[in-house]
Amino acid sequence: MAEEGSERERDREDGGLASMDSMESRWVFQDDDESEIENDDDEDSPLRMSVDSEDEDNAEQRLIRTGPRIDSFDVEALEVPGAQRNDFEDVSMGRQITLVFQTLGVVFGDVGTSPLYTFSVMFSKAPINGNEDVLGALSLVLYTLILIPLIKYVFIVLWANDDGEGGTFALYSLICRHAKVSLLPNQLPSDTCISSFRLKVPSPELERSLKIKERLETSLTLKKLLLILVLIGTSMVIADGVVTPAMSVMSAVGGLKVGVSGIKQDQVVMISVAFLVILFSVQKYGTSKVGLAVGPALLIWFCSLGGIGIYNLIKYDSSVLRAFNPVHIYYFFKRNSAKAWYSLGGCLLCATGSEAMFADLCYFSVRSVQFTFVFLVLPCLLLGYLGQAAYLMDNHGDAAQAFFSSIPSGAFWPVFLIANIAALIASRAMTTATFSCIKQSTALGCFPRLKIIHTSRKFMGQIYIPVINWFLLVFALVLVCTISSINEIGNAYGIAELGVMMMTTILVTIVMLLIWQKNIIIVLSFFVIFLGMELTFFSSVLRSVGDGSWIILVFATVMFLVMYIWNYGSKLRYETEVKQKLSMDLMRKLGCNLGTIRAPGIGLLYNELVKGIPAIFGHFLTTLPAVHSMIIFVSIKYVPLPVVPQSERFLFRRVCPKSYHIFRCIARYGYKDVRKENHQTFEQLLIESLEKFIRKEAQERSLESDGDGDSDSEDESSCSRVLIAPNGSVYSLGAPLLAEYKDTSKPILEASTSGGLEPEPPKDPTISDAEQSFEKELSFIRQAKESGVVYLLGHGDIRARKDSWFIKKLVINYFYAFLRKNSRRGTANLSVPHSHLMQVGMTYMV
Repeated sequence: MAEEGSERERDREDGGLASMDSMESRWVFQDDDESEIENDDDEDSPLRMSVDSEDEDNAEQRLIRTGPRIDSFDVEALEVPGAQRNDFEDVSMGRQITLVFQTLGVVFGDVGTSPLYTFSVMFSKAPINGNEDVLGALSLVLYTLILIPLIKYVFIVLWANDDGEGGTFALYSLICRHAKVSLLPNQLPSDTCISSFRLKVPSPELERSLKIKERLETSLTLKKLLLILVLIGTSMVIADGVVTPAMSVMSAVGGLKVGVSGIKQDQVVMISVAFLVILFSVQKYGTSKVGLAVGPALLIWFCSLGGIGIYNLIKYDSSVLRAFNPVHIYYFFKRNSAKAWYSLGGCLLCATGSEAMFADLCYFSVRSVQFTFVFLVLPCLLLGYLGQAAYLMDNHGDAAQAFFSSIPSGAFWPVFLIANIAALIASRAMTTATFSCIKQSTALGCFPRLKIIHTSRKFMGQIYIPVINWFLLVFALVLVCTISSINEIGNAYGIAELGVMMMTTILVTIVMLLIWQKNIIIVLSFFVIFLGMELTFFSSVLRSVGDGSWIILVFATVMFLVMYIWNYGSKLRYETEVKQKLSMDLMRKLGCNLGTIRAPGIGLLYNELVKGIPAIFGHFLTTLPAVHSMIIFVSIKYVPLPVVPQSERFLFRRVCPKSYHIFRCIARYGYKDVRKENHQTFEQLLIESLEKFIRKEAQERSLESDGDGDSDSEDESSCSRVLIAPNGSVYSLGAPLLAEYKDTSKPILEASTSGGLEPEPPKDPTISDAEQSFEKELSFIRQAKESGVVYLLGHGDIRARKDSWFIKKLVINYFYAFLRKNSRRGTANLSVPHSHLMQVGMTYMV
């Protein structure tokens, strides 16, 4: 009977708290456990609870009601209470001024060069028949500038940033943190304990917010629809990165036809191609360097816009100020009807670049973007458009080149030069936004991994992606050479920009309902006004889709399919690995030697599973003659937040009983985090975090033992030296892995019958058994580290079953396989020497 009670106590050491993964309060049996072992057989948990409860007379257990489960991952995650702060919060005034110059060169170049082509495209679709047409078109432009860039983006959307990160995927990650809507099933409760994760959460008192949250979490259709909306928005951002350089450069170079009468359109195209090649070639020098270098040039450009506008207002017709009266919009539509509706596509071009203000937040602070737009960019733009309209009131025939024709003759060439410089640099606005969005989508499992170069040591959000850079260049050149008309490129520009704007409107509406919890009237007003405007603009540009702008739709569709196929394949692969993971019962039957030889050293087995023993580990056991004395399952995981503090990077848990020396480590990164550490630094950080975990575990056991009586302490001491596996085998923690530590202490039951052994050496009464066990384990870890660290890489590929649908076979066996083959591996950033690598492949049938 004593043996049965002792065995149950040892089983409890192996199993820890019998509980289920749940975020709700639950009833559990609590006992004096030594450490918590990772329990991956969730479906077996209730059975274990009932079995343990049958013998309550022989085991000290209490049935208690607890809160949400706090496991070792959660304890580690709760260590740092402070919230991660934005890079730009505490910068000096001088640094703020520098940021203003950089935002001019990176963020506002796109919207700043819109006066080059807005009126030209508008009046190509609705020709000027009188001064009232000029006033109506100007009124449309003024109120589009005020409503979309200023009110929607600067005053509303910029506040929906994800700890300084903007863009469609930043909105998606923000929603994922407040509702479980991510389709990739690798979330853990401990993710919500990261200090920077705990932002404003929905209040339980607001019934509407909770209903929306519950509806999003329980409906797979809504989850897929939300992901599709995000992918559509991201594909339109990438399409914007193609059409923005083409439009800006072509319109700026087109000014040559005003200054030099002999210049033809073909020559404009060739010069534009050369400028585009130069533009994308300097992208690798980084946002900070390029943005700061051309910031003064953009400042001169905006000042030129304002100065020319004031000059034209004074010289030609200041009565255009009447356009601030919106009644002229009504007159414009009344006079031109269908043509006025067609011209809406050109009117939208004045607001292009608005999305860049939000998408490029990872490069700059919210305050610098808002300050620069309100006090510099918007006034200069308004003056520029007013000046062009004043000139056109007296020169209706110059509408095709409204901007360059309105420049005073003495200032034409200096302004032409600065306009081309501004257009070259402005073209980079959506390019940098594209880099940012692709990095975010990669981190959240929606884009193949690519090489990312960080161009700034101070600000980690400033990146350069070589493959995407040259990819955008090629398609921009194709666009310029195939569609040489500014009007057709402008129509394609409007399609891409409106696609992003509409997706942003929908996602921000969800944020307002779920997270901000605004009054329903305010939310509906935002949704109806802005989505209604954007749908009206979109209906106008779709009319001309057959003129050549369909190319941009095809391009965006291809990018959407790439992202969706990658997400779909990654989800299938992860779910298959979860289903085929090894059971804990098998590990217990193998024993602490795992059915093979344990050689000194540490094996880091990389796998994407965040819970459970990956099936690939079974391949290592069967194919290798020996495995390392310490195994750590490492999962590189990106969580839906910008930055994970370094002190919260690694989370550990024991996967098996202590004698197995198997741990799980989740290395968590935000989508804004930089992974530049080499493998030696990574190993050092990992081992330090493991020792910290073991130290904390020992402290908790020590605190628990302080409240027990002497007899309880003796029982715990006796139980800590012998492990009884479920198959009946008896193992000592001192052998075979700790054989070098002669554990001369004897279990109490054997003390009187073990006279053949040497007498026990005297022990320091001030050192507890828990402390001795802790020191032994730390020494074992250090010796294993000295023996060497080997990276065990398990590559799991998927193939569609033979009885699958043809479409599924095509997507999985060809498209996804091609993307996976040509993407970077998850450990590529660690630069591990080949002598430290060991790889095993495994194919799953899905």
